[in-house]
Amino acid sequence: MLLAIRSPVVIEEEDPGRDLAGLRVPQAGRLVATGNRYEPYQVVDPDGVVMDGAAQFFRDLLASGKSESTVRSYGIDLLRWFRFCRAVRVDWDRATRTEARDFSRWLQVAGKQSRPHWRAGLQVAVPPGGGEAYAPSVRAHSETVLRSFYDFHRDAGTGPVVNPFPLDRSRRGGRAHAHHNPMEPYRNERSGLYRPKVPGRIPRSIPDGEFNEIFARLPSHRDRALVAFYVSTGARASELLSATVAGTDPGRQVIMVTRKGTRELQELPASTDAFVWLRLYQVQMDGLVPKGRRQPLWWTLRRPVRPLSYHAVHRMFERVNEQAGTSATLHSLRHTAAYRMAEDSSLPLTDVQFVLGHAQLTTTQIYLTPRKEEVIRRVLAHHAEQTRQAAARSRPAPAQGYRPETLDVLFRNGAS
Repeated sequence: MLLAIRSPVVIEEEDPGRDLAGLRVPQAGRLVATGNRYEPYQVVDPDGVVMDGAAQFFRDLLASGKSESTVRSYGIDLLRWFRFCRAVRVDWDRATRTEARDFSRWLQVAGKQSRPHWRAGLQVAVPPGGGEAYAPSVRAHSETVLRSFYDFHRDAGTGPVVNPFPLDRSRRGGRAHAHHNPMEPYRNERSGLYRPKVPGRIPRSIPDGEFNEIFARLPSHRDRALVAFYVSTGARASELLSATVAGTDPGRQVIMVTRKGTRELQELPASTDAFVWLRLYQVQMDGLVPKGRRQPLWWTLRRPVRPLSYHAVHRMFERVNEQAGTSATLHSLRHTAAYRMAEDSSLPLTDVQFVLGHAQLTTTQIYLTPRKEEVIRRVLAHHAEQTRQAAARSRPAPAQGYRPETLDVLFRNGAS
């Protein structure tokens, strides 16, 4: 069967532009979790019809070894793009660079759309410009996803023959990092024409006082065990939730997790306190959860019990932060563990790289950057010392034969 190749729409020189300020993008359609491991997510239109273009792309991602979480992440970006195309009345397979350009501008100025609670039903339309602006990292991820989406359909002959999200003009005709010297660091090159610059961010660790405040407010043995494992192993949130009963070895103080990228099983050393809290949690849940070495290690506390999900742990940590008056995130626990290990001079950085699961040692080296809190503390101490020395230099020296401490008592120097 021959596939019809759609001809690209030529952009005229006099482009009147689109009124993005008055554009209303309805929150139509949704990303549905099917529970089917062969097709875990589907993008459906407002009429409930599965969008075949996204379904084909998802199948290709799964065939190439991408995880379900990756498919979900790509699906969120595609859904946002499909909603925009519907708002401007252009089919996704008829989109041109004009729509891609306007979509990139819309992400910059429109801001995040407020979503109603799932009990309140679907919202028809949300006025733009009222929410928080999308972060550069979100816009960069969206550009990468959409460019790969149209590359797939261009090669398959089911989409435009010209990708609406092209490469940067300075990069055409070559591949990324061509002729790169392995002894030199990678440069932050802009691969996409509409890809924003993503500023480098220093990982944020949780100060000890703030961490103690959070840990003291954890409501259950399960939550204490989870946080203790997170902050001692440096595992990602989803990785620790993949642990099974057979994957824990308290005698050797290791726990086995499934790595996010490679999907390999890896043993991670953990602290003694983590296994103590884990044992208390297991005793509490004895007889309430299914038995078996292949059963998940983490379960919900509400009845009926079911395997604990990432979103439940994320929400639990948000509630504790609200009670403690802190702003730490669940991923900050991984950064905190990395900083603590990197600051130990007896622990080689290559060991930290292995535990964190980094492919490049340069990724681990970012944890050698001083913590913001420590830098501020040392600089403030420096200013205080400079003030003390200046005051000492401005004070006249006592005459010979007088003791300085006696003069201080007599003239009440330094007294409040």
